Order: sequence, then structure tokens, then C-alpha cells
Amino acid sequence: MADSTPEDRDEASTPDDTATADATSSGDEPGSVGAKSSGDEPRSGDEPTSDDDAQAASAAATALDADSDGQADDAADADDSDSDDADSDDFETHHSPALIATAVALPVVLIVAVLVAAFIALRAPVEREPLALGPVPAPAADGPACQALLPALPAELGDYTKATLVEPAPPATRAWQLPDGGDPITLRCGLDRPLEFNRASPLTVIDGVKWFQVRDEAGKTGTWFAVDRETYIALTVPDGSGTSAVQTVSDTINANLPAREPTPGEL
Repeated sequence: MADSTPEDRDEASTPDDTATADATSSGDEPGSVGAKSSGDEPRSGDEPTSDDDAQAASAAATALDADSDGQADDAADADDSDSDDADSDDFETHHSPALIATAVALPVVLIVAVLVAAFIALRAPVEREPLALGPVPAPAADGPACQALLPALPAELGDYTKATLVEPAPPATRAWQLPDGGDPITLRCGLDRPLEFNRASPLTVIDGVKWFQVRDEAGKTGTWFAVDRETYIALTVPDGSGTSAVQTVSDTINANLPAREPTPGEL
């Protein structure tokens, strides 16, 4: 093979060098955005594959779903707010009258409760002070007749109830008072024969017991003496207290002490 001359080598390399120079000048030309972009474009070997497209589509779908979820949450929050407003309106509509009625009724109930408490307090029995009874001669107070009679006496005589006596109380005595106090009914057992009781004294028989009465106009009381038993028994009752006390004590005496003929004094 014949050797190439320098000229031949120059001619053979000239087209390639010219093309290379053109490509270089075209890629490096300043101010040519299109040329630079075309120089930066990926070659056919760098183009995105189908996997890249799938990933991009999935990312877009995820973003769309997130946006949809956000809008759904906003809508749900708006619905909840509307529901709360509706519930509040419904509460005010249905319960406000009840609250108003309660506010109006409460003072009335309190007033009624106060009035009822005051009425009960007025009806309640007053705490009574112990009753003081003065001593009188009672030689048979410790005898068997009084010992049999006193435990059998009732705690109530009509509206009068048993009273507490100031100690030391006279022997063989009992007393009853009204719930709010006042003049008492008193009983004394074992007394001497009354000075006023004589053969001319009128007697009153009540439930089998013979009584002799002595009036105290100043004290507005009457004292009844049972004169037909082993010992003398005196029952003092205030005026206006009725006859139930005498009747009840007569029944108790008649049930516990045997009767005997009276022994009045001389005229």
C-alpha cells in the first residue's frame, strides 16, 4: 500500500475537524439559551424509563389523595361545627324553659320549707323547766297504799303530760303540765284528814271513789280529796282543765286501793 502524503492526511481530517469545531462553537455560543438547553438535554440513553413514569404518577396520586383527605377533613370539621351549633340551639330551645322554671320555683320551695319548719317548731313541745312543789304534812307517804298507787298513775291526764319535779321532791307526789307549761295538776298521797272535811261535808262519787272538794278562789284551783281509802289522796286541778283528770285518777285509785267507809271529822 502506498503511503499517504501529508496533504492527503490534512484533507481527510479537515471535514471532521470542521464538524467538531462547528459543534463546539454551536454548544459554547454565549446567549444562546436554546443551544445551551440542547447541550444539557439528556441523550437518548438518559431518557426516563417507564418505572420513573409510574413513580411520578403514584406521587401525583398520593398528593391528590392527601389534598382530597384534607378537603374531606375540612368538610367534616365544618359539619361538626354546624352539628354543635345545632345541638346548642336545640339545648337552648328545649332546656332553657326548664331552667327558667327551676329558677322561679326554687325561691318558692325555699319559702314553703321555711314556713313548714316554723310551723313544726311552733307545734313542737316547749322544753319545760322542772316544777317545784312545796312540802305538806304526809305521814303515810311511805305507806303501802301510796307505794301501790304511784307506779300505777298514767303519764298523761288528758292534754297534760307528766312533769319533772325539782329535787328533793316531796314524797309520794306527782305532777302533770300542758306541753307549753302553765299551772300544773298535782297529786299528793299519804296526807292527813283535811280540816274542812266533817260530817256535813258534801261528797261527790266519781267512778266508785268518794271525793270531797275544797275550792281556792284566789288560786283558781280546786283540790279533790279521796276520803274512802286507807289514806287520803289530794288531786289539785286548775280551773278550766276539765274533769278528765279526776275521772282517770278515780279509775286508777279504784283499781289499786280497796275502798272503805269515810271517817269525817266532827262538826
